[in-house]
Amino acid sequence: MSYTSEFVESIEKPGQFWERQSNKISWFQSPENILTKDEHGFYQWFKGGTLNTCYLALDKHVATGRGSQAALIYDSPVTNQKQTFTYDQLLDQTALFAGALANLGVGKGDRIIIYMPMIPEAVIAMLASARLGAIHSVVFGGFAANELALRIDDAKPKVIVSATCGIEFTKVIPYKPLLDTAIEAAKNKPAHTIILKRPQADCTMVAGRDHDWHVLLIKPITTNVSLYRPQILYIYFTLQVRQENPKESSGTMAVMLLH
Repeated sequence: MSYTSEFVESIEKPGQFWERQSNKISWFQSPENILTKDEHGFYQWFKGGTLNTCYLALDKHVATGRGSQAALIYDSPVTNQKQTFTYDQLLDQTALFAGALANLGVGKGDRIIIYMPMIPEAVIAMLASARLGAIHSVVFGGFAANELALRIDDAKPKVIVSATCGIEFTKVIPYKPLLDTAIEAAKNKPAHTIILKRPQADCTMVAGRDHDWHVLLIKPITTNVSLYRPQILYIYFTLQVRQENPKESSGTMAVMLLH
């Protein structure tokens, strides 16, 4: 089919068009209906269908024989560190970190904040959250403590995942002091934090609250929580500073499912 014919079908016969597209996705439970309307006249897509973004991003590729292929390539011009994760390796690390989150009480519908530099562990944390059916919110690494506190109060996370520092060119930015100050200022304090200790900076850990990333990697979560399509996958906040109430947007589990 040509682009034009596909476009016309999507407008004139949206149910038919999107049913064909949805067949390309590995659902845990196939949708009962592709397109319906609720009692208020709002469209409801893929009613009854259940899936998991982490499964579609990782497990599916391992199951179809792509486990040895590159899934994530990390190439830092700042630290000159280069690292490639295969689907097998990324799945293993994600399953272990999902186990770490679950051990701290994170489950379906709970929220976590990811306050990290752009490193592979940030991706692993996002995928692990999705694996459990939790909701993640990525906050710009190095954001000022007062801005982070606003986002903590809005998201009400059960766990905050962070690192000892970020690196901007040749400057090391300590994250942990910012995180400590933000938690102290926040009204809705998380029960736990998970801290990735990087070689460029150490930090002081708060007993009972702060946990070392690597120490928690004990027992993997080998299955994905089955979720209905409309359930929330992530929350993002606007990056503008000095806002009393940062604007929030969210996305559901049904995003980027063929990547």
